[in-house]
Amino acid sequence: MSEPIRLLLADDQALVRGALAALLDLESDLVVVAEVGRGDEVVDAAREHAADVCLLDIEMPGADGIEAAAALRRHLPGVRSLIVTTFGRPGYLRRAIDAGASGFVVKDTPAGELADAVRRVHAGLRVIDPTLATESLTSGDNPLTQRESEVLRAALSGATVATIATQVHLSAGTVRNHLSSAIGKTGTATRAEAARVARERGWI
Repeated sequence: MSEPIRLLLADDQALVRGALAALLDLESDLVVVAEVGRGDEVVDAAREHAADVCLLDIEMPGADGIEAAAALRRHLPGVRSLIVTTFGRPGYLRRAIDAGASGFVVKDTPAGELADAVRRVHAGLRVIDPTLATESLTSGDNPLTQRESEVLRAALSGATVATIATQVHLSAGTVRNHLSSAIGKTGTATRAEAARVARERGWI
């Protein structure tokens, strides 16, 4: 009998991690070897526990799941990552795949399908929630540049232009230009609305 697939679970909600671990440990060929609550702990924990597949939530402190997937690809390219999230947004799907994630499923996926997704990702296949895949094809590309996304992310907190400029290491005038462009691309009237729309669409 072959060795079980070693899993790391990353989710900032302990209850969710526990439920996922209990479900996946029921599978004879899967074993949960580590659990973390922060995205910036994923790489070290995956290395320490020799994980084969990391199941990543998107919204976590330290680093989000998409950033964690990118860090895994950079530092541990042999480890696969599977995004398992409540937030089934087409923009998130595109960003996750671009970051190197091997799969993207939502948390209400039945346990048997989730276990099968883990096996397929481990085998080198790509697994994507079919509904999200369809929405992603019809929703169009993210129109924001990397800098516009960065500035909008900083604007989510309601920070002033001066504060955003300090955070992203740009001049206030450049920040205003990026915000103005992002407002136009999102069809909104204010930077707060632009940030909200971009977040809802999974662009930031």
